[in-house]
Amino acid sequence: MRIVVLTGAGISAESGVPTFRDADGLWEGHSIEDVATPEGFERDPDAVQRFYDLRRRALSRVRPNAAHLALARLERALDDDLLIVTQNVDDLHERAGTRRLIHMHGELRRALCGWCGARPAWDDDLEPRPPCPVCGERMLRPDVVWFGEMPYELDRIEQAVVACDVFVSVGTSGAVYPAAGYVALAAAFGARTVELNLEPSDAIIPFDDARAGRAGDLVPVWVDEVLAAAAAERGTRKAPER
Repeated sequence: MRIVVLTGAGISAESGVPTFRDADGLWEGHSIEDVATPEGFERDPDAVQRFYDLRRRALSRVRPNAAHLALARLERALDDDLLIVTQNVDDLHERAGTRRLIHMHGELRRALCGWCGARPAWDDDLEPRPPCPVCGERMLRPDVVWFGEMPYELDRIEQAVVACDVFVSVGTSGAVYPAAGYVALAAAFGARTVELNLEPSDAIIPFDDARAGRAGDLVPVWVDEVLAAAAAERGTRKAPER
C-alpha cells in the first residue's frame, strides 16, 4: 500500500510554530508582498532577512508533536511505501525521525545562493550577508519558495501522487496551488483520499474520509488504523492452507 501524506501549517501550529498569515492577510504585521515575494526582497533585502532570521531562531523553541511522531512511526513500518510532502519550512518532521520527505516550499534551515544556486544547510542569521560557502559570493537568501516562484520537486511529487493507493492531507487549507490540486489528481487515479484537518478545507473535490480535529489527536489514530490493517493483511497472506 503506497501512501502519500501532504502536511501543511496546521500540523506545525500545534507545536507552537506561528502560521504567520493572519485573518487580515498580514504575516506578523508584514504584507505578503513585502516578505514573501522576490520583489519584496529586491526592495528591502535586510527587512526580509530579519523576518526569516527570527523565524529560524524560533525553531529551537518548538518540538515535534504527536502527529509528527506518528508519521515517523508509520514511515518506519512502511519504509519506501510512504512519502511525506510538506508545505512547511520548519524541520519538525526531521526531528521526529522522518527521512523520506520533500520540502516543496523550501527549508528555513537552508540558504539559497542567488549566484551559484547552492542550497547549504544554514542555522545562522543571513542579514549580515555572509558569503556563500560554495562560491564565496554574498548573495545568500532564505531557501524558502516565495509567491511567484516554483516549488521544489514537483515532478517527483506528481509521480508519487499518481501512483499512490492512499492520499492523506493533514493540516492544510486546500487553497494554495499546486498542493491544493493533489487530492483531485490522486482521486482521478483511483486513490482513496483522507483529510485530517482542524476544519474542512477548501478542497476542489470532497475527500473519501474527512475527519475534523487536532492533528495531534487525529493522526496517531489514523496511523494505528493503517498499521492494524497492514498487520491483518500480512496475517491473511501467511495463513496456512488447510
